[in-house]
Amino acid sequence: MAVHDHPHRHPGFRLPSLRRTGTAPESAGTTTAAVATNRAYVFAVLRVLTGFVFLWAFLDKTFGFSYATPSGKGWIDGGSPTKGFLSGVAAGPMESTFHDWAGQGWADWLFMLGLLGIGLALIAGIGLRLAAIAGTLMMALMWIAEWPPAQHLSDGSPSMSTNPFADYHLIYAVVLIALAAAGAGATWGLGKAWARLPFVSRNRWLL
Repeated sequence: MAVHDHPHRHPGFRLPSLRRTGTAPESAGTTTAAVATNRAYVFAVLRVLTGFVFLWAFLDKTFGFSYATPSGKGWIDGGSPTKGFLSGVAAGPMESTFHDWAGQGWADWLFMLGLLGIGLALIAGIGLRLAAIAGTLMMALMWIAEWPPAQHLSDGSPSMSTNPFADYHLIYAVVLIALAAAGAGATWGLGKAWARLPFVSRNRWLL
């Protein structure tokens, strides 16, 4: 049997060239765009749900829908949104300070305006940077009030803390910061229209 030499054949394994078809770069670009779109939708859902958490807290504390706030005990009925929580603080370095703040008119107004403002900003998709700052400050104060590092309360009873650092207040603060950093108001929100307003475009901290 004769063996013929074929000089133009190169035996062995060869990697396919991407330049032959030209379709791979386009496919990669399409995939990147799809990932970006999906990410925008995920942030939009997270933004609206987080906004509803804050807005619902405001509504329940205002009108007493019998969830966290009993009927007839709402702010509109003369109840205090801060008295029950702050007067019950039983651990941490600001225990006595929170007791002094409990039920104060200025504390009630700041707390409720914060809940309302953050909730509306998140749902509408505007002012996310301000919402992140205000929400992080609120969550920090509530974290200090509950004081997760404490294993025992001031009366010696177990605190029932499940984690010395990472509790839901910290998670909410991180979510608020992430939403503002991602510009999450542009999808399913008024973020783009808000950013085009002359006053906002001159003051980027309002985004």
